Amino acid sequence: MSPRFRPLASIALSALLLLLAGCGTMNAVSGFFGNEISFTEPQLQRRLDRSFPREFDKLGGLVSATLSHPRLTLAEGDDRLRLDFDIGVSAIGAGNVANGRFAIASRLRYDPATQGLHLDNPEVLSVDLPGSGSVMRGGTRELINTVLAEYARREPLYRIDSDVLDRLPRGKRIGATLVEQGKIVVKLDGH
Repeated sequence: MSPRFRPLASIALSALLLLLAGCGTMNAVSGFFGNEISFTEPQLQRRLDRSFPREFDKLGGLVSATLSHPRLTLAEGDDRLRLDFDIGVSAIGAGNVANGRFAIASRLRYDPATQGLHLDNPEVLSVDLPGSGSVMRGGTRELINTVLAEYARREPLYRIDSDVLDRLPRGKRIGATLVEQGKIVVKLDGH
C-alpha cells in the first residue's frame, strides 16, 4: 500500500471498528424501534446460560431444588416459549432425592421495576424425576410450580439494557410482549 493511502486506510479501519463497537452496545437487539423491539432465541439462550444453575429452598430449607441447563425453544406458530430444565431435588436427612428434567411453556410480561421480561403464568408441560420415591410423591409438580412462581415474580428471563430503553422514541413505552414468528417481540405503545 502506498504511504499516501495509509492514513485513509487507518481512518476507514477506525470507522469500521467504531461501527462494530456501536452494534455491540445495542446488546444484540435484533429489531429496534418503529413500533417494536425483537429478540431472537440465541440472544435469550445466552442470557439463560449465564443465569443458571440456580438453587431454590422451600419449607425453610427442608427441600431444595437446583435448576440447571436451561434450553429455550421459540416454536413457530406457538405464542408461548418453551423452557426445558434439568432439576436436582434434595431434602434434609435424605440427601440427593432425585435428578431429572422438566419442561414449561410460558408467555412473557415486561416489568418496569426490573426492566426485564418475566415468565407470565408458566405451565408445567412435563416432569421426569425418576427415583423421587415417597419423599416427593405427589409433591413434585407442586414444588416445581412454587419454584416457577417465585422465579417468574422475581427474576427476569431477559433484562433490557438501559441504553436501549433510553433510545426509545419520545412518548413510546414498553407494551405487550409476544412470541411471534420464532422471536420475542416487545410492542411499543404511545405516540
